[in-house]
Amino acid sequence: MSIIADDNTNKKVDINAKNPVIKPEAVEYDRNFENSIRPKSFDSYIGQSALKEALKITIEAAKKREKPLDHLLFYGPPGLGKTTLAGVIAEQMGVEIKITSAPALERPRDIIGILMSLKGGEILFIDEIHRLNKVAEEILYPAMEDFYLDMTTGKSQTVKTLRIPLPKFTLIGATTKAGELSGPLRDRFGIIHRLEFYTEEELAQVIKRTAGILEIEISDDGALAIARRSRGTPRIANRLIKRVSDYALVKYDGAVNEKIANKALDVLSIDEYGLDNTDRGLLTAIIEKYNGGPVGIETLAAALGEDSRTLEDVCEPFLLQAGLLQRTPRGRKATPAAYRHLGYRNAVEQQNLF
Repeated sequence: MSIIADDNTNKKVDINAKNPVIKPEAVEYDRNFENSIRPKSFDSYIGQSALKEALKITIEAAKKREKPLDHLLFYGPPGLGKTTLAGVIAEQMGVEIKITSAPALERPRDIIGILMSLKGGEILFIDEIHRLNKVAEEILYPAMEDFYLDMTTGKSQTVKTLRIPLPKFTLIGATTKAGELSGPLRDRFGIIHRLEFYTEEELAQVIKRTAGILEIEISDDGALAIARRSRGTPRIANRLIKRVSDYALVKYDGAVNEKIANKALDVLSIDEYGLDNTDRGLLTAIIEKYNGGPVGIETLAAALGEDSRTLEDVCEPFLLQAGLLQRTPRGRKATPAAYRHLGYRNAVEQQNLF
């Protein structure tokens, strides 16, 4: 029991009684949820078939040569499995993987420390690598190309340059914005692949696999119902299966079928396209406030009270993929499909109302 003095009454109280805490085992479960459902092999990694076949050949060739893999760059919308794929590659190569993100590498010593700690053949995974600062990027150039670090010691006239060799390693970079990578950094990756949105059938397989791990009873039509509203993204599918399972457990007997899945997703305000309130708010604002567009992203962000990066990184990729939004030099426009989906008249009739 943890005892402290209450500021107001000066009485001894049990802080755990006043402020119940989550049990340690519950914290551990939540922390390890992502790791528990991450595939460890290509056989259990669902989707990205063409990419998997290409990587299998590359990995087999590297093993036969007894050399590390070339540096890899994965790009595409968030939630498609870039980090998971890096873990699978490390598992197949039989090496350790160190995982970090570009925003965490603020100072030169951060990236230098990680590079110096690598062992031969190990994999360094840097997420959101397009956000790497210029100094860290410059340090990576010789490390990636020639496997050494250029370091300086001393000051003014006593400055000396040291060249420190590094063990051969593989850098795997992941980004949602490949166009923001500098040319010199992008050119140093020997293998560059784009991850595609998943089909409904592939997502249904992901959902069935996750449900099996979490011991959730779900029918094939229930898995497909969730897949239809998962925006082609495994991360969203895995999140939705937990929420639907909660609904089924509270309202029914815990088993998930198509009817229950649809009811649960309706309660969560996720429609048949997988759009949530923010997505629909974005399209509605373009149609009602700006006559269907075009309108700038900053203007939209201000109108919705959202950060412009949230709209660009979270909402727009799928809206563009689904054909509900157009991005033009003058700004964003709602497509006729968006008008129909939101229950408006067709685009021409709607614009005539303004």
